[in-house]
Amino acid sequence: MYQTCSLGHEIRVISNLLRRRMETNMRRKGIDKITVMHGWIIGYLYEHRQEDVFQKDVEAQFSIARSTVTNILQLMEKKGYIQRMEVPSDARLKKLVLTSEGMQVHQMTICSIEEVEQDLISGLSKKETECLSALLKKIEYNLQLAC
Repeated sequence: MYQTCSLGHEIRVISNLLRRRMETNMRRKGIDKITVMHGWIIGYLYEHRQEDVFQKDVEAQFSIARSTVTNILQLMEKKGYIQRMEVPSDARLKKLVLTSEGMQVHQMTICSIEEVEQDLISGLSKKETECLSALLKKIEYNLQLAC
């Protein structure tokens, strides 16, 4: 049996478990037609709905390659969650805007996210949760510096 003490491996395993838990929870609530990444992007667009958000903002926020974001956004647009709207000052730019369906999906996923977050920190003290969050932010920063 292969055994590893690699921190990267453990993060990957937790990431996969978290994704599966989110997908299961969302399916149980009848919202299985979106991926977790779609949910995160919808949430980001919802939180920034008073601002102009562009593809490059999504790329930066989620550390995703341009081609990947293009494919994700095209699918989200096809499913009716977002629209790309022209910006009057620059016709080349298209801002991302949630549709009414995208807003409904966002509202339905909030409960699911909160439930999974509770599962995630179950058994951890407030101090442990804060420490874990700080450590994960440091790891993210280190990896961003290395890119």
